[in-house]
Amino acid sequence: MKRKLVIGLSSVLGSVLLALIIYLIILLVGNYAIDDQKLVMKATTSLVDQDGELVTQLFIENRELVSIRDIPEHVQDAFISIEDTRFREHQGIDFRSIGRALYRDVLAGASVEGGSTITQQLAKNVFLTNEKTLLRKTKEVLIAMNLERRYSKNELLEMYLNRIYFGHGVYGIQAASKLYFNKSVEELTIEEGALLAGLPKAPNSYSPITSPERSKQRRDLVLTVMERQGKLSAEEAKKLRGRTVTIALNQWSVNDAYLTYIDMVIDEAAERFHLTNEEVLTGGYEIVVPINRHMQEVSFQKMKEDRYFPGGNNDAETAIVLINVETGGVLAVQGGREYVRKGLNRVNVKRQPGSAFKPLAVYAPALEHGSHPYTMLMDELSDYDGYSPRNYNQVYSGKMTMHDALTYSANAPAVWLLNELGMDQSIDVLKRFHFDIEDRGLAIALGGLTEGVTPLEMASSYRAFAKEGKRVQPYFIEAIYDENGERLKGESLVEEEVLAPQTAWYMTRMLESVVERGTGSQGEFQAPLAGKTGTTSYSEIAGATMDAWFVGYNQAVVGSVWMGYDITSSERYLNGGSSYPTILFKDILNELPTELREVAFIKPADVKELDPPVRLPVVTDLTATFSMGGRGLSSIRLNWTGSDDERIYYHIYEVDNDVKQRIATVVGDNQYFINRTNPFTSKRYEIVPYDSVTEQIGESSNIADVKFKFGVH
Repeated sequence: MKRKLVIGLSSVLGSVLLALIIYLIILLVGNYAIDDQKLVMKATTSLVDQDGELVTQLFIENRELVSIRDIPEHVQDAFISIEDTRFREHQGIDFRSIGRALYRDVLAGASVEGGSTITQQLAKNVFLTNEKTLLRKTKEVLIAMNLERRYSKNELLEMYLNRIYFGHGVYGIQAASKLYFNKSVEELTIEEGALLAGLPKAPNSYSPITSPERSKQRRDLVLTVMERQGKLSAEEAKKLRGRTVTIALNQWSVNDAYLTYIDMVIDEAAERFHLTNEEVLTGGYEIVVPINRHMQEVSFQKMKEDRYFPGGNNDAETAIVLINVETGGVLAVQGGREYVRKGLNRVNVKRQPGSAFKPLAVYAPALEHGSHPYTMLMDELSDYDGYSPRNYNQVYSGKMTMHDALTYSANAPAVWLLNELGMDQSIDVLKRFHFDIEDRGLAIALGGLTEGVTPLEMASSYRAFAKEGKRVQPYFIEAIYDENGERLKGESLVEEEVLAPQTAWYMTRMLESVVERGTGSQGEFQAPLAGKTGTTSYSEIAGATMDAWFVGYNQAVVGSVWMGYDITSSERYLNGGSSYPTILFKDILNELPTELREVAFIKPADVKELDPPVRLPVVTDLTATFSMGGRGLSSIRLNWTGSDDERIYYHIYEVDNDVKQRIATVVGDNQYFINRTNPFTSKRYEIVPYDSVTEQIGESSNIADVKFKFGVH
């Protein structure tokens, strides 16, 4: 009996000792992980350009600290109810809450209640990275328990509410209150506090700016949970749930011209460097960006001018992106004329590209598979199992070169070529550009896509034409340095060859022609430029446009401009085409510094140059001189204005009694002598230009009866 008692006592003492050791480990590890300096919200992240000049400090004016004493109790209750029901009772980790959350998620069939406590969330946001590992979760628990030992519940809640992200670039309850409701936090009503409490779980999804209906549903869930926990009466909760979501936006004071760029820097910091929004904005980092501040401001100013939009549509939208051809760094980007107010980045919104997609879906793949810029294409109205693409001007020439089909954006030849090429070859090349195209119909030749493509994707793809067929993901961050000056390691940017250099060069020469004499000739830009227009029609109204594009480049800069409405309707549509984004693009490029503007295209050493296209002349001045010689001989001298292009031949035909016979081919000359023994025979002569490259025949010219013409009777 005594032996059993001793064994039992030893077991109890062993358990107590083990618990004490575990507790000491928790204290030691947790205390080691906690750095009080990180709890002080004073580190400011700076964006600097490649010259080290400050671009902006990220949202400094948009984070306003507020004391817990100034936060109404009903606002505190809303956050505690939805995020951490037993916040006032637990010691940093709540096993009961975790179990309850799992049970309710199972009943709801979805995640409706989180298991992490407010203290755990604070620990994760302040001290840990975003990696999902067991070690990180263990550290989170240890740090949370020690935070509970060091700080009061009110201090922890105050730190939490001053740190969390509420969407649209705002952090902290005070900044969120001013953004969404244009009031200080102490003025928030119950339903307003509930709406804000619903945002941290998914700020973009529940934003009252971009998703008012989902925001209301989330707010009502918070009110229901508050009712369940006795913070609201059933009658009060029902009344509040019946109210509509009303917001009063108050934009922050960051320079509006930079807002799109800033947001895309923050997104890239998360994707490439695995930094949370909170870490970026409070980490004291120096972020080097490839921005050209002048072009960022110029693009912002010009897109605000109604004169660049069809019919002066002052409510039409646009997206603009300019990329450094050599590096892939983004020089300037604008996500919309009302980017802040709408909270929508149109640079990343998929739209129908129209004819701007032809070089990617048809012409580059055709060149990759053996075609040449002067390959002849059929230009006629055809039916492809019910699909009959039409040229925009309803004119068909029978045949035309690929060069001319692209220059003048003819639809029929593009679809004919894709049909001849085969859909698999087109899709294969598009995949190299990282386009995940599910469509398999010939309409993709004209940019008819189910989902569309983004302006950023289009600019990125055209970069391959400008850079020897090489594609690189556009980037907004050159480097990130921490407070100690150490450079952070991020995911590398990979440059890959998606087209043969020869294909890229031929595409550049053809796209130059588009700008020089084709659909991209509107506007002024006194330097080499290549590009392609695109227009999609709004079928409900004749002549109405949904999307208007220009995507173009020189040797230094590649970019795209999209114009349209977020939602096209019978009341909201463009009444003009691609000439407007083309002019805007050129006017923006006219503001480039000389070293980026006045640059010529440089042909790579190992590619063939594309000779200029053959332009067959129309001979209108054919003349003949009749002369008599000795012994009954006579001659007729044909004369006309020739071409300097040695690739043009002239076929000469003689017509006698409606019998037409080619009697000569003249090369590199503009005259021909015909000797005759019988000058009194009536003859008729025709001259026809001939393209020796494409074997195309030009228009014939003729003179009438020679005997009558020269008065021989």
